Amino acid sequence: SHEGLDLEDPANEPDYEKILEMSVTPEQAPDEATYIDLTFEKGVPVAINGQEMDGVSLIKKLNELGGANGIGILDMIENRLVGMKSRGIYETPGGTLLYFAHEQLEMITLDKETMQYKQNLAQQYAQLIYNGQYFTPLKQALDAFVDETQKSVTGTVKLKLYKGNMVVASVE
Repeated sequence: SHEGLDLEDPANEPDYEKILEMSVTPEQAPDEATYIDLTFEKGVPVAINGQEMDGVSLIKKLNELGGANGIGILDMIENRLVGMKSRGIYETPGGTLLYFAHEQLEMITLDKETMQYKQNLAQQYAQLIYNGQYFTPLKQALDAFVDETQKSVTGTVKLKLYKGNMVVASVE
């Protein structure tokens, strides 16, 4: 039982160096910033630093770059369906970079109302997938909405990675 356990107490902090497989801690990350250009065509990531690659290769490369810079380490308390809470530590360096860069490009290429509506639908979409309703008419309808919104999401986002942080250097 974790009753009475203070998760804010440093004595309860996990040893990230032993847990992490794809990443280093921000403290272990290089003392010099890493810059990457991530290019999208119609919402789909297609290149890193001008080098075109397929989706699997692109995620692998982003995992390497993000992991080396301490990006995408999530330490969170989850509320389980059965009512218990559990602490989870996840590594998502490539996904974190991809999501952040895509969101920055959408802020420039989508109008305000479409962007707000898409953000509201994101939670419902995630819940639909989590509940195993992948092959449903509602999922297909939401996919059509997303596909339509991505037609203008084309450009390159330059990110500065430094000790666990991501900053937009430019969007073109």
